[in-house]
Amino acid sequence: MSRQTSSRVAVLGAGVMGTGIAALAVGSGVPVVLVDIDEERLAKARAEVARQVRLAQFLGHLSATTTAGELETTTDLARVAGATAVIEAVTERMEAKAAALAGASAVVAPGTLVVSNTSAVPIDELAQHVTRPADLVGIHFMNPPYLIRTVELIRGPRSGDAAIRAAEQLLAELGQASVLVGDGPGFVINRILQRAINEAARVVEEGIATPEAVDAVFTGCLGHRSGPLATGDLIGLDNVVDSLHVLLERTGDEGYRPCELLLTKVKAGEFGRKTGRGFFDYEGAQ
Repeated sequence: MSRQTSSRVAVLGAGVMGTGIAALAVGSGVPVVLVDIDEERLAKARAEVARQVRLAQFLGHLSATTTAGELETTTDLARVAGATAVIEAVTERMEAKAAALAGASAVVAPGTLVVSNTSAVPIDELAQHVTRPADLVGIHFMNPPYLIRTVELIRGPRSGDAAIRAAEQLLAELGQASVLVGDGPGFVINRILQRAINEAARVVEEGIATPEAVDAVFTGCLGHRSGPLATGDLIGLDNVVDSLHVLLERTGDEGYRPCELLLTKVKAGEFGRKTGRGFFDYEGAQ
Protein backbone atom coordinates (compact mmCIF):
# COMPACT_ATOMS: atom_id res chain seq x y z
CA MET A 1 0.00 0.00 0.00
CA SER A 2 1.47 3.36 -0.98
CA ARG A 3 1.28 6.26 1.41
CA GLN A 4 0.97 9.87 0.38
CA THR A 5 3.49 12.10 2.11
CA SER A 6 4.82 15.54 1.35
CA SER A 7 7.65 15.16 3.83
CA ARG A 8 11.29 14.54 3.02
CA VAL A 9 13.47 14.15 6.06
CA ALA A 10 17.20 14.77 6.21
CA VAL A 11 19.01 12.93 9.00
CA LEU A 12 22.49 14.11 9.97
CA GLY A 13 24.63 11.29 11.34
CA ALA A 14 24.60 7.58 10.46
CA GLY A 15 25.34 6.23 13.91
CA VAL A 16 22.99 4.24 16.12
CA MET A 17 20.37 6.96 16.53
CA GLY A 18 20.68 8.32 13.01
CA THR A 19 20.06 4.93 11.43
CA GLY A 20 17.24 4.26 13.89
CA ILE A 21 15.47 7.52 13.05
CA ALA A 22 16.05 6.90 9.34
CA ALA A 23 14.54 3.41 9.66
CA LEU A 24 11.49 4.80 11.45
CA ALA A 25 10.93 7.37 8.71
CA VAL A 26 11.58 5.02 5.79
CA GLY A 27 9.34 2.38 7.33
CA SER A 28 6.62 5.02 7.74
CA GLY A 29 6.76 5.81 4.01
CA VAL A 30 8.79 9.02 4.35
CA PRO A 31 11.77 9.59 2.01
CA VAL A 32 15.06 10.14 3.82
CA VAL A 33 18.44 11.58 2.91
CA LEU A 34 20.99 10.29 5.43
CA VAL A 35 24.16 12.38 5.67
CA ASP A 36 27.48 11.43 7.22
CA ILE A 37 31.12 12.29 6.62
CA ASP A 38 32.12 8.59 6.57
CA GLU A 39 31.38 6.62 3.36
CA GLU A 40 31.96 3.28 5.08
CA ARG A 41 29.52 4.14 7.84
CA LEU A 42 26.93 5.13 5.25
CA ALA A 43 27.34 1.81 3.45
CA LYS A 44 26.73 -0.05 6.70
CA ALA A 45 23.82 2.24 7.52
CA ARG A 46 21.92 1.28 4.36
CA ALA A 47 21.95 -2.37 5.38
CA GLU A 48 21.13 -1.51 8.99
CA VAL A 49 18.14 0.66 8.04
CA ALA A 50 16.76 -2.17 5.89
CA ARG A 51 17.30 -4.67 8.71
CA GLN A 52 15.57 -2.47 11.25
CA VAL A 53 12.59 -1.86 8.98
CA ARG A 54 12.17 -5.61 8.42
CA LEU A 55 12.46 -6.30 12.16
CA ALA A 56 9.97 -3.56 13.03
CA GLN A 57 7.50 -4.96 10.50
CA PHE A 58 7.99 -8.50 11.81
CA LEU A 59 7.30 -7.29 15.36
CA GLY A 60 4.26 -5.33 14.21
CA HIS A 61 5.67 -1.93 15.12
CA LEU A 62 5.69 -0.75 11.49
CA SER A 63 3.10 -1.70 8.89
CA ALA A 64 4.29 -4.27 6.38
CA THR A 65 1.79 -2.87 3.84
CA THR A 66 3.27 0.64 3.79
CA THR A 67 5.51 1.29 0.82
CA ALA A 68 8.92 2.19 2.21
CA GLY A 69 10.22 5.68 1.65
CA GLU A 70 13.29 6.08 -0.54
CA LEU A 71 16.62 6.15 1.29
CA GLU A 72 19.46 8.26 -0.10
CA THR A 73 22.86 8.24 1.58
CA THR A 74 25.42 10.95 0.94
CA THR A 75 28.43 12.82 2.28
CA ASP A 76 27.23 16.00 0.54
CA LEU A 77 25.46 18.27 3.03
CA ALA A 78 24.01 20.30 0.16
CA ARG A 79 21.65 17.35 -0.53
CA VAL A 80 19.52 18.39 2.46
CA ALA A 81 18.38 21.53 0.60
CA GLY A 82 14.99 20.12 -0.40
CA ALA A 83 14.15 18.58 2.96
CA THR A 84 10.99 19.57 4.82
CA ALA A 85 12.69 18.70 8.12
CA VAL A 86 16.29 18.21 9.21
CA ILE A 87 17.07 15.97 12.19
CA GLU A 88 20.56 16.19 13.67
CA ALA A 89 21.65 12.93 15.31
CA VAL A 90 25.43 13.20 15.57
CA THR A 91 27.50 12.37 18.63
CA GLU A 92 26.55 14.01 21.95
CA ARG A 93 29.28 16.64 21.75
CA MET A 94 28.55 20.31 21.47
CA GLU A 95 31.12 21.04 18.76
CA ALA A 96 29.89 18.28 16.45
CA LYS A 97 26.23 19.18 16.91
CA ALA A 98 26.86 22.90 16.42
CA ALA A 99 28.77 22.28 13.19
CA ALA A 100 26.12 19.93 11.75
CA LEU A 101 23.24 22.24 12.62
CA ALA A 102 25.02 25.34 11.35
CA GLY A 103 25.78 23.72 8.01
CA ALA A 104 22.31 22.29 7.46
CA SER A 105 20.38 25.36 8.60
CA ALA A 106 22.31 27.51 6.14
CA VAL A 107 21.25 25.25 3.25
CA VAL A 108 17.52 24.74 3.86
CA ALA A 109 14.78 27.27 3.13
CA PRO A 110 13.49 29.61 5.85
CA GLY A 111 10.70 27.96 7.83
CA THR A 112 12.16 24.47 7.43
CA LEU A 113 11.95 22.54 10.68
CA VAL A 114 15.39 21.95 12.18
CA VAL A 115 15.62 19.38 14.97
CA SER A 116 18.36 18.33 17.34
CA ASN A 117 18.13 14.82 18.72
CA THR A 118 20.37 15.86 21.60
CA SER A 119 19.86 13.96 24.82
CA ALA A 120 21.46 16.54 27.11
CA VAL A 121 22.69 19.76 25.43
CA PRO A 122 20.20 22.63 25.98
CA ILE A 123 18.41 23.68 22.80
CA ASP A 124 19.11 27.36 23.41
CA GLU A 125 22.86 26.67 23.35
CA LEU A 126 22.48 25.03 19.96
CA ALA A 127 20.24 27.87 18.74
CA GLN A 128 23.28 30.15 18.77
CA HIS A 129 24.69 28.17 15.85
CA VAL A 130 21.71 27.96 13.48
CA THR A 131 20.71 30.53 10.88
CA ARG A 132 17.15 30.92 12.19
CA PRO A 133 16.75 30.00 15.90
CA ALA A 134 12.95 30.09 15.68
CA ASP A 135 13.06 27.04 13.37
CA LEU A 136 14.98 24.90 15.91
CA VAL A 137 13.40 22.49 18.40
CA GLY A 138 14.65 19.42 20.22
CA ILE A 139 13.19 15.95 19.74
CA HIS A 140 14.69 13.31 22.00
CA PHE A 141 13.98 10.00 20.26
CA MET A 142 14.46 6.88 22.35
CA ASN A 143 16.41 3.85 21.12
CA PRO A 144 15.12 2.09 19.07
CA PRO A 145 12.62 4.68 17.77
CA TYR A 146 10.35 2.12 16.07
CA LEU A 147 9.87 0.34 19.39
CA ILE A 148 9.65 3.28 21.83
CA ARG A 149 6.96 5.44 20.31
CA THR A 150 6.99 8.42 22.68
CA VAL A 151 9.53 11.25 22.52
CA GLU A 152 10.43 14.37 24.44
CA LEU A 153 9.64 17.44 22.32
CA ILE A 154 11.78 20.25 23.69
CA ARG A 155 10.82 23.87 23.22
CA GLY A 156 13.77 26.19 23.57
CA PRO A 157 13.32 29.86 24.56
CA ARG A 158 13.68 30.88 20.90
CA SER A 159 11.68 28.01 19.32
CA GLY A 160 8.75 29.39 17.33
CA ASP A 161 5.12 28.23 17.42
CA ALA A 162 5.34 27.21 13.76
CA ALA A 163 8.33 24.97 14.48
CA ILE A 164 6.52 23.26 17.34
CA ARG A 165 3.48 22.67 15.13
CA ALA A 166 5.69 21.31 12.32
CA ALA A 167 7.44 18.99 14.78
CA GLU A 168 4.12 17.67 16.09
CA GLN A 169 2.93 17.09 12.53
CA LEU A 170 6.12 15.24 11.59
CA LEU A 171 5.96 13.07 14.71
CA ALA A 172 2.33 12.17 13.97
CA GLU A 173 3.36 11.14 10.47
CA LEU A 174 6.04 8.92 12.00
CA GLY A 175 3.55 7.40 14.45
CA GLN A 176 5.23 9.00 17.46
CA ALA A 177 3.54 10.53 20.49
CA SER A 178 5.21 13.59 21.99
CA VAL A 179 5.47 15.09 25.46
CA LEU A 180 6.23 18.81 25.31
CA VAL A 181 8.86 19.89 27.86
CA GLY A 182 10.98 22.95 28.50
CA ASP A 183 14.68 23.49 27.93
CA GLY A 184 17.55 22.67 30.28
CA PRO A 185 20.49 20.25 30.60
CA GLY A 186 19.20 16.69 30.10
CA PHE A 187 15.57 17.91 29.84
CA VAL A 188 13.45 15.42 31.83
CA ILE A 189 14.51 11.88 31.03
CA ASN A 190 18.27 12.24 31.01
CA ARG A 191 18.43 14.65 33.91
CA ILE A 192 17.04 11.76 35.94
CA LEU A 193 18.11 8.65 34.00
CA GLN A 194 21.79 9.40 33.45
CA ARG A 195 22.30 10.02 37.14
CA ALA A 196 20.51 6.74 37.91
CA ILE A 197 22.78 4.83 35.51
CA ASN A 198 25.83 6.48 37.05
CA GLU A 199 24.72 5.57 40.58
CA ALA A 200 23.89 2.01 39.52
CA ALA A 201 27.40 1.66 38.05
CA ARG A 202 28.87 3.08 41.24
CA VAL A 203 26.98 0.47 43.31
CA VAL A 204 28.62 -2.24 41.20
CA GLU A 205 32.00 -0.50 41.45
CA GLU A 206 31.74 -0.48 45.25
CA GLY A 207 30.96 -4.21 45.33
CA ILE A 208 27.53 -3.74 46.87
CA ALA A 209 25.76 -5.71 44.13
CA THR A 210 26.34 -7.38 40.77
CA PRO A 211 24.92 -5.82 37.60
CA GLU A 212 22.35 -8.62 37.53
CA ALA A 213 21.26 -7.86 41.09
CA VAL A 214 21.02 -4.11 40.49
CA ASP A 215 18.76 -4.53 37.50
CA ALA A 216 16.70 -7.28 39.16
CA VAL A 217 15.79 -4.86 41.96
CA PHE A 218 14.43 -2.37 39.43
CA THR A 219 12.55 -4.90 37.30
CA GLY A 220 11.29 -7.02 40.18
CA CYS A 221 10.55 -4.44 42.86
CA LEU A 222 9.59 -1.42 40.76
CA GLY A 223 8.21 -3.15 37.68
CA HIS A 224 10.59 -1.41 35.28
CA ARG A 225 10.84 -3.17 31.93
CA SER A 226 14.62 -2.74 31.97
CA GLY A 227 17.08 -2.03 34.76
CA PRO A 228 19.41 1.00 34.66
CA LEU A 229 22.49 -0.95 33.60
CA ALA A 230 20.77 -2.80 30.74
CA THR A 231 19.33 0.57 29.73
CA GLY A 232 22.83 2.05 29.75
CA ASP A 233 24.04 -0.81 27.56
CA LEU A 234 21.19 -0.11 25.12
CA ILE A 235 21.92 3.62 24.99
CA GLY A 236 25.66 2.95 24.66
CA LEU A 237 27.97 3.52 27.61
CA ASP A 238 30.03 5.92 25.49
CA ASN A 239 26.91 8.02 24.98
CA VAL A 240 26.11 7.78 28.69
CA VAL A 241 29.54 9.15 29.59
CA ASP A 242 29.23 11.95 27.01
CA SER A 243 25.82 12.91 28.42
CA LEU A 244 27.11 12.83 31.99
CA HIS A 245 29.94 15.19 31.03
CA VAL A 246 27.42 17.58 29.45
CA LEU A 247 25.27 17.51 32.59
CA LEU A 248 28.25 17.93 34.91
CA GLU A 249 29.61 20.89 32.95
CA ARG A 250 26.26 22.68 32.85
CA THR A 251 24.99 21.97 36.35
CA GLY A 252 28.16 21.65 38.42
CA ASP A 253 26.45 18.75 40.22
CA GLU A 254 29.08 16.14 41.17
CA GLY A 255 26.43 13.42 41.01
CA TYR A 256 26.84 13.59 37.23
CA ARG A 257 30.61 12.97 37.27
CA PRO A 258 31.06 9.61 35.49
CA CYS A 259 32.20 6.94 37.94
CA GLU A 260 35.47 5.09 37.31
CA LEU A 261 33.76 1.85 36.26
CA LEU A 262 31.90 3.62 33.45
CA LEU A 263 35.09 5.35 32.30
CA THR A 264 37.00 2.06 32.40
CA LYS A 265 34.41 0.26 30.30
CA VAL A 266 34.34 3.03 27.70
CA LYS A 267 38.14 3.10 27.54
CA ALA A 268 38.09 -0.68 26.95
CA GLY A 269 35.55 -0.29 24.12
CA GLU A 270 32.80 -2.02 26.11
CA PHE A 271 29.96 0.26 25.04
CA GLY A 272 27.09 -2.19 25.47
CA ARG A 273 24.89 -3.83 22.85
CA LYS A 274 26.55 -2.19 19.87
CA THR A 275 29.96 -3.65 20.75
CA GLY A 276 28.72 -6.96 22.17
CA ARG A 277 29.68 -6.21 25.76
CA GLY A 278 28.95 -3.60 28.42
CA PHE A 279 27.64 -4.47 31.86
CA PHE A 280 26.22 -7.59 30.19
CA ASP A 281 27.32 -9.80 27.27
CA TYR A 282 25.54 -9.57 23.91
CA GLU A 283 27.83 -11.62 21.68
CA GLY A 284 25.68 -13.16 18.97
CA ALA A 285 22.58 -11.16 20.03
CA GLN A 286 20.55 -9.58 17.24
